[in-house]
Amino acid sequence: MFQLKGKVALITGGSRGIGRAIALELAKNGVDIVVNYVRHRRDAEQTVAAIEAHGVRCLAVKANVAKEENVERMFAEIREQYPQLDILVSNAASGVLKPAMELTARHWDWAMDINARALLSLSQHTVPMMKNGGRILAVSSLGAVRAVPNYTVVGSSKAALESLVRHLAVELGPEGITVNTISAGVVDTDALKKFPNRDEIISESLRRTPLGRLTTPEDVADLALFLCSDLSSMISGQTLVVDGGYAIQG
Repeated sequence: MFQLKGKVALITGGSRGIGRAIALELAKNGVDIVVNYVRHRRDAEQTVAAIEAHGVRCLAVKANVAKEENVERMFAEIREQYPQLDILVSNAASGVLKPAMELTARHWDWAMDINARALLSLSQHTVPMMKNGGRILAVSSLGAVRAVPNYTVVGSSKAALESLVRHLAVELGPEGITVNTISAGVVDTDALKKFPNRDEIISESLRRTPLGRLTTPEDVADLALFLCSDLSSMISGQTLVVDGGYAIQG
């Protein structure tokens, strides 16, 4: 149905959580996968095995996408295996969770580099490998447009990410490349465990979500699959929210 067989996707932060779910969903639909990771080698190896079980190829590449020299090395490895890329999913994210008055310049630069600037660098390397159009996706969060306790620098970097997506969509549209953002609601991944008020976040989300459950990585992956398919060929420069209706209630 989605006609993705034979395409190649690079997914940053693809060894765990949302990135892993997107990688597996694309693999189920015939996409060869490049999984980028930075620390969790065992998770990456397990993800590669799960992807290859769907009969597609998978390459795992260790690289910190916040560092340009790492990105250049990663793409050198990718080009050795694949002549082209069709899909880029910028999912890797990081950032310190502190009140604004406790943030340092280092905290700010780190979050901006990995959550926002990385998409620019990744796109600059990916677009020359997109031979017949392509799909670029960025994974964001509701903290880009809402004030969330301790989320100042991460939310600001996600807002920058969403703005960059819009600018890239305009510039790359003539080349047949669509660029979109997926903004996920509260997803209970390892990242959420770093929040000091995790339990409160989960209970409040359950209370306020009309559909009555948390968003799962698989929910996000389903939207990613749609945006990577021809069914979404006229959707570009948009931020699409998958949160069970949480965000619409003010």
